[in-house]
Amino acid sequence: MARTSSSKPQTVTVDDRRLQLTNLDKVYYPATGTTKGEVLQYLAQVAPALLRHASYRPATRKRWPDGVAGQMFFQKNLDASTPSWVPRRSIKHRTSTNDYVLVNDLATLTWLGQTATLEIHVPQWRFGRTGTPLPPDRLVLDLDPGPGAGLAECAEVARLARDILQGMDLDPMPVTSGSKGIHLYAALVGHDESRTADAVSAVAHELARHLESEHPDLVVSDMKKSLRAGKVLVDWSQNNGAKTTIAPYSLRGRDEPTVAAPRTWDELDDPDLRHLTFTEVVERLERDGDLLEPLAAGHLAQLEPTPERMATFDKLETYRAKRDPDKTPEPFGPDSPAEPDGSPTFVIQEHHARRLHWDFRLEHEGVLVSWALPKGEPTDPKQNHLAVQTEDHPLEYGAFEGTIPAGEYGGGEVTIWDAGTYDLEKWREDEVIAVLHSERRGSRRLALIRTGGRGGDDQNSWLIHRTKAQPGDEEDDGGQEGEDRAAPRDRRDRTQPPAPAEAPRPMLATTAPPGELARLDPDDWAFEVKWDGFRAVVEVLPGSDDDERTVRLTSRSGQDLTVTFPELRAVADMVADDDLPLALDGEIVALDADGRPSFRRLQQRANLTRPRDVEKARRGVGVDLVLFDALVVGGRAVTDRPYTERREELARVVSPRRPVHVPDALEGTLDDALETSRLMRLEGVVAKRRRSSYTPGRRSRDWLKVKHARTQEVVVVGWRPLHAGTGREDARVAGSLLLAVPDDGGVLRYVGKVGTGFKEAERREVVRRLRAVDDPPLDGVPRAEAVHARWAVPERVAEVSYGDWTSDPSDLGAHGAHEGGGADDEGPRLRHSVWRGWRDDKQAADVAVEP
Repeated sequence: MARTSSSKPQTVTVDDRRLQLTNLDKVYYPATGTTKGEVLQYLAQVAPALLRHASYRPATRKRWPDGVAGQMFFQKNLDASTPSWVPRRSIKHRTSTNDYVLVNDLATLTWLGQTATLEIHVPQWRFGRTGTPLPPDRLVLDLDPGPGAGLAECAEVARLARDILQGMDLDPMPVTSGSKGIHLYAALVGHDESRTADAVSAVAHELARHLESEHPDLVVSDMKKSLRAGKVLVDWSQNNGAKTTIAPYSLRGRDEPTVAAPRTWDELDDPDLRHLTFTEVVERLERDGDLLEPLAAGHLAQLEPTPERMATFDKLETYRAKRDPDKTPEPFGPDSPAEPDGSPTFVIQEHHARRLHWDFRLEHEGVLVSWALPKGEPTDPKQNHLAVQTEDHPLEYGAFEGTIPAGEYGGGEVTIWDAGTYDLEKWREDEVIAVLHSERRGSRRLALIRTGGRGGDDQNSWLIHRTKAQPGDEEDDGGQEGEDRAAPRDRRDRTQPPAPAEAPRPMLATTAPPGELARLDPDDWAFEVKWDGFRAVVEVLPGSDDDERTVRLTSRSGQDLTVTFPELRAVADMVADDDLPLALDGEIVALDADGRPSFRRLQQRANLTRPRDVEKARRGVGVDLVLFDALVVGGRAVTDRPYTERREELARVVSPRRPVHVPDALEGTLDDALETSRLMRLEGVVAKRRRSSYTPGRRSRDWLKVKHARTQEVVVVGWRPLHAGTGREDARVAGSLLLAVPDDGGVLRYVGKVGTGFKEAERREVVRRLRAVDDPPLDGVPRAEAVHARWAVPERVAEVSYGDWTSDPSDLGAHGAHEGGGADDEGPRLRHSVWRGWRDDKQAADVAVEP
């Protein structure tokens, strides 16, 4: 039982909420003497990170009122003692309705600590602002070691799962659970109503089965305890909408105050990996920040404004009041008005609502001031058009195109008819004069004048007028010259085609095992470069009359990238009229100084939509478009044709010049293609079956992707036993091998360790191959890795694959080593090494840094 407390109650104010804290010196963790007061202090220190990953999720609580040595209470439903200000949501179950706490703020988190809640468990989905459950925003795999297995085995399974998840274009992040195993999270970005908890669970289940089939001695996907001895259970079921996982940064009700702690992948390579205590987590958080912050990309992508945010942004109050973020894809803007940055922007959006009209918007004082134009922009100075002022819109609306659902405010299709910047000549409450500039429709001078309507008191009634004096014109042209290019026609005269249908989704490649790759016949398969960029479907659509052709770039997730990469509209001039409409598959890349795709450079252009932001980024980083497939030619789908015919069509319809490229497939076998790609230092190769059709939006084994696994021959200089430093240490079984490479003078230099890629039997076999010696055969091994090490005669050569070097490997001999093998040398190290096998055909003196 916990020690009885003698401390007096304290009344505190947290986030304007008054709480009474009692028994602050009560011991919750007898093994360490950790008190309730220390638990509350920890919660306050990690609150920003913990709330990021737990807020708006219905929380299940595990409470230990008498400390971890006492009885635990499992609680879902809020009771009558819960303060009225604690945020909550109801969930109806089969036999009851429960009110769950939402851990949305520090006051609520403090209240949980006061009520002895040590563990907070949450699902992988969140409630929306209106109380509607949103689609899952993250995937989780719970790697749970069975008897005889531990964190080292969980880390190995995590790395295996990482390869698969990365092949699904997910970015997994590890968390040591604070109890037994490891949780692997990946953000699911975007608001997709079809992404249900059942669908995510099915994917996770299939992934677990695949790992089990590939590694039956290490992985099990069945919950039966009888199957789990010495193996790691990949528990996929926590993606079920009714199940929960310990929240990141939550304490655990163990003997010691351990925490569900985010970790780096490098840490998982350490055979001495262990769970972290709350004091260590606080230190790491202060030093490194929240390692799990990218996980928030899932729910931030579907984040709605809270009432607090709305109150700070009065200009958008009316806009937000008319829209439900759970029901419309329209943007809701930032927390506060944006600061002006360069020339102000304008946009004219064609809006197929109940009645067709055009929305005219001018950036002004951090918002888009808006008018509805029933007849569009006037083309004749003698003919004014009605303009009805509507609510201000957020600046992000300037890039919005999409469908507002029927029944919602403004329901219908919205497309951008024109956009650019403007020069302001006058802005008064009753008159605005601006000169618009756009690449699409040129420059023109317009005036907006408030008329007040028939009674003179309607503040929203305006007219829009095309002035006689126009940029570059010395006299009035009567509107004839610019009529076709400068404005939409009235509905009765309008011949412009309807807004284009949704773009096709790209076909996806599958990661192939080495055995399958070895069987690929170049007569049946073509091998293309794998580009390190943003996948995009490129559509070129015909204009009407003298209008320019329209180019639309759509990402794999359906996001419109056209405004982000305007220079790629140049593709419209490289195709013939007879081949329109046209849809092509390709990749947007940013090339470095050596002409290689650089994903890091491309990131500098990502997610920009405001014209001035895009233009500023373009000055530093240009982009190119690589095309590799044809989907629609002349308005007819060609996806059912074989790959070879589609490639022929692509070569025929596009006359490429920079920034557009149509590269040929690589010649020879897969090994030849990989070698060419490796020499060019590209990302890898995609193998495509020559007779295959194109299956939009689906992952297919007709396309197989192969990323380069860089390899390095190494000299094995020792090993660290499995479970080194614990009571289960076994020197006959390798947890990891210590590696070296000779420098230019033949002196062995330590380059890191490898602990993954072994089969279980190989961990014993590698030790048997080594001849043990008492002293380290080289200097410069960091102290942390030399502890518990067993040393070997440096005669055996092996090969590992790796992600990269920590620094230039040509500097191997440049870092001085200290005596005794205990130096914290900062020389080049291999990152993410994976065991490939022995090289019995090589001598230690033959080893050198691979080019």
